[in-house]
Amino acid sequence: MSAPQATRTTALHAGAWWLWALGLATAASRTTDPLLLGLLVGVAGYVVAARRTEAPWARSYGAFVKLGLVVIAIRLAFAFFLGSPIPGTHTLVTLPEVPLPDWAKGVRIGGRVTAEGMVFALYDGLKLATLLICVGAANALANPARLLKSLPGALYEAGVAVVVAMTFAPNLVADVQRLRAARRLRGRPDRGVKALLQVGLPVLEGALERSVALAAAMDARGYGRSAEVPPGVRHLTSVLTLGGLLGICAGTYGLLGDTGGGYGLPLLLAGLAAALAGLWLGGHRSVRSRYRPDRWGVRAWLVAGSGIAVAALMIWANDYAPAALHPPAVPLTAPVLPLWPAVSVLVGLLPAFVAPLPPGADRAGRADRADRADRAASRGRAHDVDPRMKEPTQ
Repeated sequence: MSAPQATRTTALHAGAWWLWALGLATAASRTTDPLLLGLLVGVAGYVVAARRTEAPWARSYGAFVKLGLVVIAIRLAFAFFLGSPIPGTHTLVTLPEVPLPDWAKGVRIGGRVTAEGMVFALYDGLKLATLLICVGAANALANPARLLKSLPGALYEAGVAVVVAMTFAPNLVADVQRLRAARRLRGRPDRGVKALLQVGLPVLEGALERSVALAAAMDARGYGRSAEVPPGVRHLTSVLTLGGLLGICAGTYGLLGDTGGGYGLPLLLAGLAAALAGLWLGGHRSVRSRYRPDRWGVRAWLVAGSGIAVAALMIWANDYAPAALHPPAVPLTAPVLPLWPAVSVLVGLLPAFVAPLPPGADRAGRADRADRADRAASRGRAHDVDPRMKEPTQ
């Protein structure tokens, strides 16, 4: 199946990208093997590189990767200075220990730093960093405006707030990059504290202008206005929605936890049904219509299904290979890459081949092919080859 060029009608549903990324994040939550976690990060990064657009929110993936590195560094620093609950025999260094009162028993500052404790902290930090990177992949690939358009009417107002919060940071980064480029063109320094202070005021002005324009646009589109609904329907909607969300949380915890698999799936399905019923009833309060709603086509099913398959296969792998997915820190052993869990992670690469190409990718490919043809023609002219005789002319 060849991927078409992404247009308004062929663009992938934003919810499919989020389901794919949440599937990868679920898989990351089921293992502490650094090789599998690194493979998940590689899969997410490859798909982002292959299907990312030039939109401002698409540039946020690098920020999530840096945030993941910061999380790993903070986790290692806490384990180094505050100790680790993992006992170890390989001492790396012994720090001066600060005496603490009796009520702080179990907490220490300084003391013996072991290799086992640092390895456990590295695995734990890498797991959290992978979760953040998977969420960053969804932010970089899914159009937040199209995702907002696909939300149920009951979640429209909350969705607007979430979309505004999600797009604030990417737009801020884009403003900083634009102003730094302008300073370089004018021959002014764009690095250092002084340059940062001089860039900060225009960035703040741009953020305020966007806020005022957004508020005017939301008011013009009737944001916050609702239809008249009987009180009984409102109460029933609240009970169904709240109870359904609690059921989804409890069922998800049961599925992701080591115990509770028996009640996790039924509770998740019941909560999902109640939440959908509540959202359907709550949608009658929203007096708005959709213009050209996004379609959930075959490619959206393939993308979302690949992420769900990765999560399901990794959950299954915890049953037949739990030791391979959770390498022990005590005793110290080198992690190995289990074959079948690694193959299941590679299923997440499917969106890089079936999702529509971002705008401009096809033009770039044609330009690259044209450049290669021009270079080949130039080499042919350099050898002065007659194309009819296939021999050099005399």
